Amino acid sequence: GTIGLWAEDALAAFDALTEGPQVIVGSSMGGWIMLLTALARPQRIAGLLGIAAAPDFTEDLLPQSLTEENLQTIESSGIVVIPSDYENPYTITKALLDDGNHHSVLNKEIALDCPVRLLHGLEDSSVPWHRSLTLQERLRSNDNEVTLIKGGDHRLSRDQDLKKLQ
Repeated sequence: GTIGLWAEDALAAFDALTEGPQVIVGSSMGGWIMLLTALARPQRIAGLLGIAAAPDFTEDLLPQSLTEENLQTIESSGIVVIPSDYENPYTITKALLDDGNHHSVLNKEIALDCPVRLLHGLEDSSVPWHRSLTLQERLRSNDNEVTLIKGGDHRLSRDQDLKKLQ
């Protein structure tokens, strides 16, 4: 898959399954898809909730986490499988990296005026919490807040994190 394909899928589901104003929630890569969906249908967005949102991760976060050997494998075969801190390994493709560049949002103002809430764990080893501050700066909306959660990791799945999400 690629960011563009996943964004198209999300927009198709949004259009087919919802009516009226919506609050979109996106976690990690889903935070990027959330933004692309909102930008495609700004008149239908009541608000956004990003959890460790990772827009543009294919440009900097992902390449930095790959070894030189991983990068060479991607160039030569178009794909590499790397271990994950979670259950399944990650499959990274050249198509994912290349396509991500076409969907960047952090390189300019993000023309959304809806309320936005961004939550990020300070112990997130996958997406640095600074990403949420950068996203906040790029959002045009004046109604946007970042909540940094002490001890929270990428998944924000501790009981106190889940209560904060509620």
